[in-house]
Amino acid sequence: MKVALTGATGFIGSHVLTELQEHGHEVTAFVRDASKAEILADRGATPTVVDLYDRAAVVGVLRDADAAIHTASPGDATSADLDSAVADAAIEAFAGSGKPYLQISGLWIYGDNPSVSEESPIDSPPLVAWKEPIERRVLAAPDMRGVLIAPGVAYGDGAGGIPGLVLGSPRDEAGNLIMLGSGQQHWSTVHVADLANFFRLILEHDSARGRYLIGDGQNPTVAELTEAAAVAAGAPGAVPGSDDEAKARLGDYFAEVLLLDQGTVAAKARAELGWAPSHPGLPEEFRDGSYRKVTAG
Repeated sequence: MKVALTGATGFIGSHVLTELQEHGHEVTAFVRDASKAEILADRGATPTVVDLYDRAAVVGVLRDADAAIHTASPGDATSADLDSAVADAAIEAFAGSGKPYLQISGLWIYGDNPSVSEESPIDSPPLVAWKEPIERRVLAAPDMRGVLIAPGVAYGDGAGGIPGLVLGSPRDEAGNLIMLGSGQQHWSTVHVADLANFFRLILEHDSARGRYLIGDGQNPTVAELTEAAAVAAGAPGAVPGSDDEAKARLGDYFAEVLLLDQGTVAAKARAELGWAPSHPGLPEEFRDGSYRKVTAG
């Protein structure tokens, strides 16, 4: 298939690009500047320098594609505008075609829930409350195969924003990493390569549509993760923090989503598409894998 991809130089998008290419798909990658275009051309993609807010230009590229995947995110106050712009361009370009449009979402929209499924009520904290109205438009688009993929914390290759945040936790006087909150909250996690594999499976299964939650099913506590990160960081251990400390460090809105207690086993993805994670969990990656190598380097 000819796939149009946003975010191809990002953490998740770059792995989606690799997964697609390894399975014979041609990728046209949206980029903002020529320097990134050169990087993606070297990786075998066809770069196109387009402003994602330029509706006509984006629609034109999408109409020449068989499918589109949106993983780009600025991770700031403009995130809502970007998701809305890309989704609306896809709805216009793909209306009546039946072509698949895959957009990344996230588990945070479900709020506190230790056993999240696709049927769980959405209870978005303020940081991500803008997502659900946009995602409703994607799912309601006529004759377009809209798919929303909601992963847990993505990790792997010594990278990822949230794993990096845990590794960079402040320390107490004894050098121990300070956990986010009490550390008793669970996080759903997924290796970025396993997540990229799921994007491809969705793309290749014509019947797949709607929402899919993705997590490896381990659902470790933040205490477990921070203790494992301490090994990678060369710290003696990890100690509980407090909600107030987390909010002072990260701001109320960001701290709120990191203090959520969440977990999922991704039952729908496993049952309908045969997806199964194949990489070590994040605690193991911290202790013995890619993050240990990065911090040692």
